[in-house]
Amino acid sequence: MKILLWFRNDLRVHDHEALFKASQQTSQVFPLYVLDPSIFQELAMGFPKTGNLRTQFLFESIENLRKNLQSIGSNLIVRVGYPEEIIPTLAKELLIDEVFVSEEVTSEETEMDTLVELALKLEGIKMKFFWQSTLYHLDDLPMEIENLPNIFTQFRNQVEKSTKVRSTFPIPQHLSFPENVEVGALPKFDFPRASQHSYKGGEDEALKRLEEYFWQKDLLKTYKETRNGMLGLDYSSKFSLWLANGCISPRYIYEQVKKYELERTQNESTYWLIFELLWRDYFRFVALKYGNKIFFEKGIQGKAVVWKKDKRVFEKWRMGETGIPLIDANMKELLATGFMSNRGRQNVASFLVKDLQIDWRWGASWFESQLIDYDVCSNWGNWLYVAGVGNDPRENRYFNILKQAHNYDEKGEYVKFWLPALANIPAEKVHSVALLTQEEQRKFSVQLGIDYPKAMIDIRKWSIKNK
Repeated sequence: MKILLWFRNDLRVHDHEALFKASQQTSQVFPLYVLDPSIFQELAMGFPKTGNLRTQFLFESIENLRKNLQSIGSNLIVRVGYPEEIIPTLAKELLIDEVFVSEEVTSEETEMDTLVELALKLEGIKMKFFWQSTLYHLDDLPMEIENLPNIFTQFRNQVEKSTKVRSTFPIPQHLSFPENVEVGALPKFDFPRASQHSYKGGEDEALKRLEEYFWQKDLLKTYKETRNGMLGLDYSSKFSLWLANGCISPRYIYEQVKKYELERTQNESTYWLIFELLWRDYFRFVALKYGNKIFFEKGIQGKAVVWKKDKRVFEKWRMGETGIPLIDANMKELLATGFMSNRGRQNVASFLVKDLQIDWRWGASWFESQLIDYDVCSNWGNWLYVAGVGNDPRENRYFNILKQAHNYDEKGEYVKFWLPALANIPAEKVHSVALLTQEEQRKFSVQLGIDYPKAMIDIRKWSIKNK
């Protein structure tokens, strides 16, 4: 019995059902990663589908997966090309009996699955799918997917009341890998490593981060209070970075939270991390229920909204040159690191779709290109919410950017970190830089329109009375 194990967004050896089940059936498991060139194509807006920092994180994750497979006697075959061509050819060469793969839900992946499955069928090879991306298993939900509630709280209440999280799978101990198989290598890529880039891909890094966040720094107990921060590493767990590529299992995180609750403390913060994992599940189940509607301009509701398609305006937002410090600082952080806080994401998305009225799909595509923790379901699901075209009929969120800035960056430390031109402006004025008089600009060594852009909109709309 020979099994080809096709890795995708599941780049780990712990709690990997497909890997464990394959190892139970045979020692001849052939792990494979196919680097599909279509994920690097340039989009119509003029930027790549997968940007440099996201590519770098992915490559680091693949290399680390190979190392961890080698540590249990196996290896990772890497091929560059189209899965529907590579997988059937390789399966035929290696005399494979069955192909194991994680189940995905969105159209690019499922259409690819269909092509691969059809090609394998012609060779008499079966393909077996494993659901292993969520905290709660699809088969354990207390409702059929077509009856998934459109309001998250209803979903959460039903699931928490009647569903248990399955146990994690152990790491296989004894695999073998024939010496005569050409493993291949990732293409050489000259990554422009940013000075602020502090996130490294891979299962080892993911487990190290959890160990540090939970057990060494003891930060889980205050997660709910700090999670809306924006500056630094430790205001939130950052697990999303590794969850997106499957470098860490949500069920493993859950087990560690439960262990922490037993050994350290149980409070609202420990629950809140599980709550966030449940949101991640929900977005995946929403994508499964609604299919391609999550990518449509009118969204899930089919709501007609007239969006502007102004490339010049979009470019200013994308490059962090709007003249609104909170927006620009977040967009500069995204460009430099491939990451942005949840608070930042809500604000920049609201600003793009509500204040600038630009097509929300443009923003979602830019996030897809840049975010290291890009998850197709969570990304598009969140943008649907902000644009007011998601599944929840009550959602139509608008953020008063000035109020948000004063609430979450009261001293201006975050904006000054990412926008050094504003370093000399006092905290009480830095978020309203557009209102500085000529005299104040001279005093604080900043000239609007030269050192820092003039605001794209009149910021007085966010006056104190509108807070």
